[in-house]
Amino acid sequence: MSRTMTADVVIIGGGLHGCSAALHLSRRNLSCIIVEKDHVGRHASSANAGGVRTLMRDPREIPLALASLDLWHDMQSLVDDDCGFEETGQLRIAETPEDFETLRKRAELVKGLGHSHEELIDEKELYRLLPHMRPGCVGGLICRRDGSGNPLIAMRAFRAAVLKAGVTLHEGVAATGAERLGEGWRVNTTAGPVEAGMVVNCAGAWADRVAGWFGDHITVTPAAPMGMITARLPHLVGPVVSSVSRYLSLKQFENGTVLISGHLRGDADRDRNIAALKMGDFAERARTVLDLFPQFSQAQVVRFWAGIEAITDDGSPIIGPSANSPNVIHAFGFNGHGFELGPKVGAVVAEIAATGGTNTPLDGLTIHRFLDNAKMTATQMANSEEIKIAQG
Repeated sequence: MSRTMTADVVIIGGGLHGCSAALHLSRRNLSCIIVEKDHVGRHASSANAGGVRTLMRDPREIPLALASLDLWHDMQSLVDDDCGFEETGQLRIAETPEDFETLRKRAELVKGLGHSHEELIDEKELYRLLPHMRPGCVGGLICRRDGSGNPLIAMRAFRAAVLKAGVTLHEGVAATGAERLGEGWRVNTTAGPVEAGMVVNCAGAWADRVAGWFGDHITVTPAAPMGMITARLPHLVGPVVSSVSRYLSLKQFENGTVLISGHLRGDADRDRNIAALKMGDFAERARTVLDLFPQFSQAQVVRFWAGIEAITDDGSPIIGPSANSPNVIHAFGFNGHGFELGPKVGAVVAEIAATGGTNTPLDGLTIHRFLDNAKMTATQMANSEEIKIAQG
């Protein structure tokens, strides 16, 4: 790409959300160019736990997450692939009566918001679902339609789908800046300019820098969500398991391998485009797994992974129009739990681009919350008692 390229929309970032946006935009007959500095899905879109989770979402994210879950259940019709999705359920266990009370309050909060997807379960149902877990736990909270997908399969499927839809994809091409061009924008890249009526910022851990080009000056913290995979083991765990009182995300695949993660973050260096593992944190998660499932004591770890992601101050993503520039839409800052949201985020971005608005509630998710001093700050919101209960 050396000559000037033109399209209705230029998307900066070719991860899951960028590809999803391009796919949905193309279905609205808008031409798209994706500019991706590495290759599609290079970072967090491929290096993540693959959680398809509505369980324990921040209340602001629940409508979006539920709508995206419906798309996961019909993924074949969207990208001609199921993306490895399995409806195993996601289950947060209460190891103590205090944990159970936390989950009871959460279930009450979610029900009060008009949602019914989170189900409080007692000890009997917990051990029916997890018969191999050590005794002594008292209950849990489950979303039975949740599950997991395969990030690598998903990215291959979305990449193939956008190319089939006629999207122009430039991999190994970095965006370097933007300038106003009439009613639209010129995005400068390492391979020449791209001119478009609209810009979509899906640049992941680098998206705050892109947002600054359009006057939206915020800061995200780059982090490297990590996980480890074991060799094949006898099948002991059905649902994806987490805990109230300890960080954990545990799932066993159909082939017997086990993925262990849960708030594991390595060191991210976005200037050098690398992530470094923190091996000591893996040991802590392994001890938690062995405490709950002693049968995994002979497990052999065969692979570790980490990807670079953007962490926002309040732990929720930024989705919606720019606060300071017209015809710019942001979708970034997914804090290591954006995989489930990807299919619907792309649809929301396309809806905003085509119509100027969306029917999906984005209250508290736009970039304005970090820029408007008249409103509650993101930090205050995150520290409120309601959000504490909601996030567990």
